[in-house]
Amino acid sequence: MSKSNVIELSGREESGDPLTALLRTGARTLIERAVEAELVELMARFEGRCLEDGRAAVVRNGYQPERAIQTGIGAVTVKIPKVRAKCGEAVTFRSAVVPPYVRKTRSLEGALPWLYLKGVSSGEMESALCALLGPEAKGLSASTVARLKQQWGEEYQAWRKSRLDKDSWAYLWVDGIYSGLRAEDSKLCALVVIGVNELGEKRFLAIEDGIRESTQSWREVLLGLKARGMNTPKLAVGDGAMGFWAALEEIYSDTRQQRCWMHKTGNVLNCVPKSVQPKVKTALHDIWQADTKENAEAAFDQFEELFEAKYPKAVQCLQKDREELMAFYDFPAQHWQSLRTTNPIESTFSTIRHRTKRAKGCLTRDGMLHMIFKLGQCAQKNWRRQRGFSYLAKVITGVRFRDGIEVNSDNQVAA
Repeated sequence: MSKSNVIELSGREESGDPLTALLRTGARTLIERAVEAELVELMARFEGRCLEDGRAAVVRNGYQPERAIQTGIGAVTVKIPKVRAKCGEAVTFRSAVVPPYVRKTRSLEGALPWLYLKGVSSGEMESALCALLGPEAKGLSASTVARLKQQWGEEYQAWRKSRLDKDSWAYLWVDGIYSGLRAEDSKLCALVVIGVNELGEKRFLAIEDGIRESTQSWREVLLGLKARGMNTPKLAVGDGAMGFWAALEEIYSDTRQQRCWMHKTGNVLNCVPKSVQPKVKTALHDIWQADTKENAEAAFDQFEELFEAKYPKAVQCLQKDREELMAFYDFPAQHWQSLRTTNPIESTFSTIRHRTKRAKGCLTRDGMLHMIFKLGQCAQKNWRRQRGFSYLAKVITGVRFRDGIEVNSDNQVAA
């Protein structure tokens, strides 16, 4: 492989790695689709050939028995289709991707990340499949590769137009994902939105190309969500530096804003010397880990008193989002852990950043979006239901909470 290939493996990672989960759930589908594309190409050669009674001369004829291919991430079960010629001619389907009797791959664990991160869009899928299944895969034609890439692109386009009004969405997490990959002399950035519905199911709602996370780019994303039928969420969680908030006030003005404490902590720490950072970090934790909003406000005041004289920039960085940093206290306590940060997005895409180097021209923008879409669809299958999901319906219907506890009709905290 050339130096432009960006896969970087430093060793086996823990089983909780999102990309490892992607490999386990996506390998079978990937191989089956490649084989199916090969079959379509074979059948096209006989498309115009018919028997005297008008029936097709060559037809599909079920599948061979399933067999398991041993890989570096465990066994992947595959099934190879069969064809039957009714005209007496010997016609056999032989897959170049999974040749007969193959039982073990050479380097699936190393090849699949590259296949997703690069081969999906770069025209080098044949090389990736050679790494996947050995030199036997060289028979995979350019038209088969093109058909696979087109199918993934079509899936993405259908998904981004799917309706959202079948669910009621309580919370959104938003972020701009810089993959570490480059194209067209600029960083590739995807604007990502994850929502949680009334059943506690987290889903990707948008994965769109963005230009430096601008307000206009986020406006287009939110208008797209609105056109697909998304209701007004009760709370949106994100980094304070994004153009998202101006767009949110315009499109979904009733949605509350929660700044991500993880991003805010990093921004504040960047304003103080390293020797002081542990003390500052502890003071910040005292704010967002407080059990009530009143205690959090007191910790906030103490932070200002401790650091304003020596580190005014750090205090100003915190002060400018004071109200938005405290919004989570008006929602169920069971949800606080999820609402204080954009971790649902960060954890899903951390592996992409870790395994890629910044390489110019290695991925198109459309290819990046398709890759992130494939990663996201596989990753969300393993997401757990939102903790305290039974409270989500109350949040959506406007039930009030104070310090994480439901408030009854008499404006008293419920027992």
